[in-house]
Formats: sequence, structure tokens, C-alpha cells
Amino acid sequence: MNVRRYAEAIAREIAGALSALDHGSCDRLAESILRSKRIFLAGMGRSGLIMKAFAMRLMHIGLAVHVVGDTTTPAIEEGDLLLIGSGSGETESLLAMARKAKTLGIDVALVTVHPGSSIGKHADLIVRVPATTPKSAYPSAVTSIQPKGSLFEQTMFLICESVVLRLMDMRGIDAERMFLRHANLE
Repeated sequence: MNVRRYAEAIAREIAGALSALDHGSCDRLAESILRSKRIFLAGMGRSGLIMKAFAMRLMHIGLAVHVVGDTTTPAIEEGDLLLIGSGSGETESLLAMARKAKTLGIDVALVTVHPGSSIGKHADLIVRVPATTPKSAYPSAVTSIQPKGSLFEQTMFLICESVVLRLMDMRGIDAERMFLRHANLE
């Protein structure tokens, strides 16, 4: 198969995952983000990179946002939201964060393939991504030609971008206004 056919197959997989998504959970995530005083995002590996990209867009919208683990991340407090991206929902370090957040009275949101995962048991809000992930003990009916958790990561990125558009709409912000917050020391 050539690159074009691979790209077309990937696009079909993503379209299938997005069509099976509970879009209401994405709307609830947008509402939860706007209700929160500050948003703390966490993820590991490629999922972590997507959470960082989402954090950047939330900052462009004008929200108070932090990436867990950065040197300038403050203490999380009541009224804040911890948003975790984890395909398996079993990553030990992220599970520890969810547990700690709950002991502090913090709302936890999770973007995952497996709502019944260990992190999912601590989450107040779950966006279930109908995709595959290799680091899970849970069976999946969805298959992918792509390696590892690529379909999950790609779908999660598009979910985050869609939530950004919803937040822009909810706050009456356009791309030009967001660009004013874009980095300018580059």
C-alpha cells in the first residue's frame, strides 16, 4: 500500500471513531472547563503532548491553565479541574494524580478509551474515545492499522480541537482575538 492509501485508511479510522463518540460528553467537558477556576492538564507520552497542545489553546482563549509537572505549575485548589488524557486509564503516575486530586476535593475529568479503568473510577466526567490502545487489559472492538495508540491520540487531539471551538463560541472569542495571546518572543 502506498502513503496515500495509508492516509485514506487513517482518515476512515478517525472518522469512524469520531462518529461513535458521545458528543454530549465533549459538551459537558467544555462546560466543566468554563466553570473551573483553573484547569490542570496531565498525560504521559504522546497523550501528554496532546494535553500540552490543548493547554496552549486554552491559554489562547484566556483561561488559567497549567500543565502538571511543569516547573511553574502551582498547587491545585478547590474549584480547579484536573483533566487527564490516558488511553488505558491505568498509567500509575496519572492514577496517583487523580487520587490526590480527589482527596483535595478537586473535580477530575478523563479522556480515555476505558471509562471503567482505575483512573476512570476517580473521574467526575469521562470522555470515552472509541479507539484502540495497546497498554490496556480491556478488549476493544475497534481495530486500527496504525501502531500502538495512534488512533486514540489522533482522535483525542480532534476532540480537544472541537472543544476549543465550542469554548470559543461559548465565550464569543474569534481566532484573531486568540492570536493576541500567541507567543511573541519567538
